[in-house]
Amino acid sequence: MSVRVARAAWARCWGAGCRRGAASFPVPPVGEAGVAELLRGAAVGDAPWGAAARRTPAQSSVLLFPGQGSQAVGMAGGLLRYPRVRELYAAARRVLGYDLLELSLHGPQEALDRTAHCQPAVFVASLAAVEKLHHLQPEAIESCVAAAGFSVGEFAALVFAGAMEFSEGLYAVKIRAEAMQEASEAVPSGMLSVLGKPQSKFNFACLEAQEHCKSLGIENPVCEVANYLFPDCRVISGHLEALRFLQKNSSQYHFRRTKMLPVSGGFHTRLMEPAVEPLTEVLKTIEFKEPLVSIHSNVHGNKYTHPKHIQKLLVKQLVSPVKWEQTMHAIYERKKGTEFPRTFEVGPGKQLGAVLKSCNLQAWKSYSHVEVLEADEAQDL
Repeated sequence: MSVRVARAAWARCWGAGCRRGAASFPVPPVGEAGVAELLRGAAVGDAPWGAAARRTPAQSSVLLFPGQGSQAVGMAGGLLRYPRVRELYAAARRVLGYDLLELSLHGPQEALDRTAHCQPAVFVASLAAVEKLHHLQPEAIESCVAAAGFSVGEFAALVFAGAMEFSEGLYAVKIRAEAMQEASEAVPSGMLSVLGKPQSKFNFACLEAQEHCKSLGIENPVCEVANYLFPDCRVISGHLEALRFLQKNSSQYHFRRTKMLPVSGGFHTRLMEPAVEPLTEVLKTIEFKEPLVSIHSNVHGNKYTHPKHIQKLLVKQLVSPVKWEQTMHAIYERKKGTEFPRTFEVGPGKQLGAVLKSCNLQAWKSYSHVEVLEADEAQDL
């Protein structure tokens, strides 16, 4: 991303108004300092698409946006000193109708962990972390060539790249999170992290777990891979009885370790079908624009090639597995001896860094985390 294109992307998501329904998507005021002032007059078309490709790989950067499960009470504490972060949270309060900053800083954790709250919280904290990164290392934004976000993190990545504006993206996340919360409460379901071996039989195990559920009288049981994390590591979603069956019989399928995740439902499966219509309707109100850097879709791991695909794939993502391992290969695959870009995880937690280490150790050596917690402020970047 060239300097002017990088600035134009931020001008888009902090624009003076949304193209549709300004009353529905309140926009934060322009700050007196920081990125907004730098962006005035920047034209999106000043630099050709892919201009950053002329940089050497070591001079380029990749941004990774975390998803649900990374939230922690206190997040945002390490961000409030940076330009416009408070404005970001003030805008979020108008969109959401509650004080997200107070919830992020002080919890309680139980409230923050609710799907309806944690998805907006992670979304805003991640974009606030971009503000921090831009303040401390502006070249990391200006040299960005690609970005990806895990599940709800994909929405933040798209806002960062100028494909939609901040308030539009946050409102869509709000509707998505509330619909997923409702869907998850309709069926006792969850997600199971599984660390396997090369001989692990993930799909066969899921089929047998479904048959077990049928024997208990559960109709149309769901048990399937929902996240591809790194080689031999998957997250399986489905009915709770299916997941309990897998834990009890883990050795039979060559699973090394299993752990239930602290989420409320079987995400990224057909159990989320009730959330499809609400998300579809809100995404129809957004006029998506061409991302100014390559943004990779969770559905297939490849980058978006046209704005018209964004709405369709964000909806499909709800009921499809997150192909994060495939995304990491698509971003970092290169000839032997070629340098890797700097990678920044922007948002709470360091889970994506840990996954990157397992997917591509050489790429991970150029990884940094943009801390959002006050306590670890001195250790980040």
